[in-house]
Amino acid sequence: MKLLLTSGGVTNASIRDTLVSLLGKPIEESTALCIPTASYGHPMLASGVRAWEFISGTSENPMVDLGWKSVGVLELTALPSLGDDRWVPVVREADVLLAGGGDVLYLCHWMRESGLVDLIPSLTQTVWVGLSAGSMVMTPVVGDDFIQWRPPSGDDSTLGLVDFSICPHLAADGRPGNSIAIAEEWAASIPNPAYAMDDQTAIAVVDGVVEVVSEGQWQELRTRGSSPTPR
Repeated sequence: MKLLLTSGGVTNASIRDTLVSLLGKPIEESTALCIPTASYGHPMLASGVRAWEFISGTSENPMVDLGWKSVGVLELTALPSLGDDRWVPVVREADVLLAGGGDVLYLCHWMRESGLVDLIPSLTQTVWVGLSAGSMVMTPVVGDDFIQWRPPSGDDSTLGLVDFSICPHLAADGRPGNSIAIAEEWAASIPNPAYAMDDQTAIAVVDGVVEVVSEGQWQELRTRGSSPTPR
């Protein structure tokens, strides 16, 4: 699977161009499935309003409203009640999966429970575009600061498809989001490489190659050894 891990969505031309490159064809010729599941696990988003805004493409985070050939909804909490024959072919046929924000452990739990995680290794040409929690779910750990919900098992690990963690929504002191001081304190509790990035930044990962795409601010807080390629 090809990953485009964003903080705020496809917010600028550089991130959009990277998305098109990962797709290998125009957005207008690509089919998408959006995943709103994470929003239900976050206490500030659980009313369903944010889920509807994400699905309808009316949120402040450009993802669903980019001009896709078609967009469907993949609600992970519904999948365990369906046979694999009802949803697996739909996922395999999609060019991109758009994972919205909310609570990262809730999203991770339902990716496992639904069987979507088991399908990922075979989705070699599919692009995963994450928004905040939808990006963080691909990392090894998120840290206590970003945990609002825990699964019944108590497991606080995430999927570990990449070897680094992400602090999203980096913002200047006094602005909504996470200051660099907050990000540095968070990174001190993370045992692996970590990045802080604002909503104008994304990280693309293909075959283990990491590329930072940004028209904003980002910082590598714990090094990966070899520096990523910036764009």
